[in-house]
Amino acid sequence: MTISTDSVDPEMIDGPRRWDIKFIRKFMLTFGLLSSVFDYLTFGALLFFLHATPKQFRTGWFIESVLSASLIVLVIRTRKPFYQSKPGKALFWTTLAVAVAIFIFPYSFLGPLFGFVPLPAVFFPVLGIILLLYIASAEIAKKLFYKGGRYKNQ
Repeated sequence: MTISTDSVDPEMIDGPRRWDIKFIRKFMLTFGLLSSVFDYLTFGALLFFLHATPKQFRTGWFIESVLSASLIVLVIRTRKPFYQSKPGKALFWTTLAVAVAIFIFPYSFLGPLFGFVPLPAVFFPVLGIILLLYIASAEIAKKLFYKGGRYKNQ
């Protein structure tokens, strides 16, 4: 909901823009496939590296998927590196609140209602590395996506 209150990079409002269905399709395919790669990487890490039980898998997948979806918005909302483009206050604070809530949720009284369990400490560095790799990969994909110049004025 807070995306609608986001601030926009000044160069994105220097003139009118047209919707381009080919651009949207290519963007969705590029970043959708990247997301799928990291979904499978997370599945593999949880199952084959961490040997997660079904409840640990469900909890780990929940934490990683919600956190990555929230954070990746900060990456793809701008053509600049995400750390060079300041998001709107509502988007920033909501993203931070979601991140905190996601870590607390499995430990709350609501966690067991959803089949979540507290995770062993070893899960967090592994999920953190996957998340950092996803963000770095999205930055690289974004740079390559816009590099050709075809989408310079989109």
